[in-house]
Amino acid sequence: MASGGGKRESRIPVEDRLFSLVLALLATETGLLKAEILSTVRGYAERFDTSGQNANLERQFERDKDDIRELGIPLETVESPDRPGDNQALRYRIPKGQYDLPDEVRFTPDELALLGLAAEVWREASLSADSQRALTKLRSLGIEPRDPVIGYAPRLRVREAAFEPLRQALDRRQTVRFRYFKPGEPEARLRTVNPLAVVLHENRWHLHAFDLDADGPRTFLLSRIIGAVTPVAGSTFEAPPAGIQDRVIAELNELRLRNSADLAVTAGSDAEVRLGKRAVEGDEDAGVIRLHYTDAAVLADELAAYGPEVRVLSPESLREAVRERLRAVAAAHRDGVEEAS
Repeated sequence: MASGGGKRESRIPVEDRLFSLVLALLATETGLLKAEILSTVRGYAERFDTSGQNANLERQFERDKDDIRELGIPLETVESPDRPGDNQALRYRIPKGQYDLPDEVRFTPDELALLGLAAEVWREASLSADSQRALTKLRSLGIEPRDPVIGYAPRLRVREAAFEPLRQALDRRQTVRFRYFKPGEPEARLRTVNPLAVVLHENRWHLHAFDLDADGPRTFLLSRIIGAVTPVAGSTFEAPPAGIQDRVIAELNELRLRNSADLAVTAGSDAEVRLGKRAVEGDEDAGVIRLHYTDAAVLADELAAYGPEVRVLSPESLREAVRERLRAVAAAHRDGVEEAS
């Protein structure tokens, strides 16, 4: 809980604060007092003054209530039967039954998987620590949150360690440095960038940023970031343009459609089953499929893992990249045998 003496304010985005408020109001059956909200909910608690000097925070809460209602969310005010007319005794809640999806709305398995991924990104990478602290505070007030609201059981995890520091840098508009390994280069190179967007494309996280050394925009795979992402002290930048995430994903999709590979796969093999699901064209009799891809090095890594089950017909550059990986595996195996003998 925030104290009333000289604590530095944390900058919480408006959307983050409103989301946390909605989550807290959904999580209670009986409702929350204004004091409970201001002292426990992310976006307010960081500025809450235990000495009672919270007039600015209360005005912010009043504006946020209006914003939530304008979004069509049914925020209710419940008056205390013991203290009628006392605004300090009012409780706020969002009736879950009125905020549920209509019965006729149904999701396909693929849509549920995407929703699960989105929930996991939020839970694991963005707000897990804050939400856990909020839950602890709510329980300390005798309020037991309803499991269906907060107790998601995630199925996927954000594995790249770079995700969270990059998300924080995006929120703070702060320049960062990291070492990045680019295929074809002998070692990882230090990059200094202004992060503009982090997007998910083909099940991989990408950072779109302005590279200060290259003096231009670049897109990086988070899985190729080596070591820590460190902020550059005192260095900030202007907010990225609106809709940049959509633009970056559109550019990645265009790149993917420009690249295609023809593959010969062994009938009945794991390669045929897995790669066949992504094929844009195929000839079952010939055992040939065509795939689109965004990153040749990533695809070469994947294809090499199938061994003799898949053979690259074109392009030649991709075929050679797979051969290089197989030769490296064979050489490592040969060296291991020689050392053991």
